[in-house]
Amino acid sequence: MPLTIAELMSKMPGAFLPEKATGVDAVVHFKFTGTEPGEWNATIREGKCEVAQGIPRKEPNMTLTADSADYIKIFTGELDGMKAFMEGKIKLGGDLNLAMKLMQMFKIR
Repeated sequence: MPLTIAELMSKMPGAFLPEKATGVDAVVHFKFTGTEPGEWNATIREGKCEVAQGIPRKEPNMTLTADSADYIKIFTGELDGMKAFMEGKIKLGGDLNLAMKLMQMFKIR
């Protein structure tokens, strides 16, 4: 059975590598389109990652917009995140340096 966005987002805290996020205090806003549209946010602070559905209460440092199916492929390692960005499958707004760090802060299958 394929992974859903809700399942993937609920797994993010468990896949978080706090040693890769030293000094990071950020809010990331995820906007998904496609078969599973919706908005999620992740707060990374003090070596923890908390994920919630909806628009973040605090102004996000970065916004990531992607088709839900493509994002699942990136998180499971089927699609290279950088390649997806270069092909326009992922749109990023805000702190692009954070986007680069984000890819290393999570254990991707």
